[in-house]
Amino acid sequence: MDMDMTRIHTFHSPTRLVFGVNAAQQVGAEVKALGGTTALIVTDPGIEQAGLLTVVADSLTAAGITFQVFKEVEPNPTDATCAKGLAAYRAAEANAVVAIGGGSAMDAAKGIGLLATFGGRIQDFEGPGKVPGPIVPLVAVPTTCGTGSEVTHVSVITDPARSWKMSLASAHLAPRTAVIDPLLYTKLPGHIIAATGMDALTHAIESYTNRWAEPFADALDIEAIRMLGANIRPAVANANLEAMTNMALAATMAGMAFTNTILGIVHAMSHPITCYYGVPHGIANAILLPTVMEFNLIGAPHRFARIAAALGEPVEGLSVMEAARRAVEAVRELNDDLGIPPDFSDTPFSDEIIEKMADDAMKSRNIQINPRRVTRAQIVELFRQVGQFEYDDDDDDDD
Repeated sequence: MDMDMTRIHTFHSPTRLVFGVNAAQQVGAEVKALGGTTALIVTDPGIEQAGLLTVVADSLTAAGITFQVFKEVEPNPTDATCAKGLAAYRAAEANAVVAIGGGSAMDAAKGIGLLATFGGRIQDFEGPGKVPGPIVPLVAVPTTCGTGSEVTHVSVITDPARSWKMSLASAHLAPRTAVIDPLLYTKLPGHIIAATGMDALTHAIESYTNRWAEPFADALDIEAIRMLGANIRPAVANANLEAMTNMALAATMAGMAFTNTILGIVHAMSHPITCYYGVPHGIANAILLPTVMEFNLIGAPHRFARIAAALGEPVEGLSVMEAARRAVEAVRELNDDLGIPPDFSDTPFSDEIIEKMADDAMKSRNIQINPRRVTRAQIVELFRQVGQFEYDDDDDDDD
């Protein structure tokens, strides 16, 4: 599979980008330019404890923007969190939202802005194209190098009652402005850089290889893969500014790409793993990625061969399939170097939960655009390859 020449290709990226060291000092001016006078800052306790709120708060004050802070966002934010955030927004009499943090803070901010504009429950907007119009001005300030949520039109909110991650998808959810300051990333611990960096790499690889791949996203994806492959190891080792600047740029580029092309079965499978077992999203993606790549190779061999080259693998003189397999090995080696487990043996999957996770995975629209057609039975087998360690060997011997 390569580019579908029968399609009309489109690319949309509505978010204004402000990128560079000390860019966070411009947040206040960006909120003011959008007409904001009072902002709700949406974040999590860790961002405040790390001292990352100060530069944003100072910038808002300097621009004459009053603000309140909502810092109750948890990993995998829930519908209840969005409702609490809405109450905080109304209490502050805000007319703009500033999200600072990782994907959870930005997803929650999108949900809060959505409810502040249209009311109702977050479940009312589940699925693609359910948002009727623009939401309140939203400025996103990412502090992790992975989710791409600062430029995507998707918000992922957990509904605990259903053990389900809801995806809300609309161009109206994209932040008006993303302020990307690599200096904020240098305070991240290595394990967070590893998890979020592999999340970004998964975005770029799935976007580049799926059946909706298109030329504008291709350019962003392959360069993001190259930059992530070259910089993630030094970024994890010492979070130096050069490496983190490249990581921040690559993560945003991958986000711009996949918001147009969507993803693949890594994400279809990782969301239920997070819901049922609490594995961090980036780690779940990283563990799944090489196994799923190996499964998908025959669906896009030329593209996986280019991924291998972008990751620095010596592919000259190899056949297309030989080069494509080098991409899988490169990702496995990368996980190993970053200290990411090769499987889910720390949280082994039971047969019962695998069946439930397979049902949930098959509901994802990522299933339909995966480079290789996939059945529910194959999804079950892939889950077992990476995480099923509860077979009774004695029973197997008796068969």
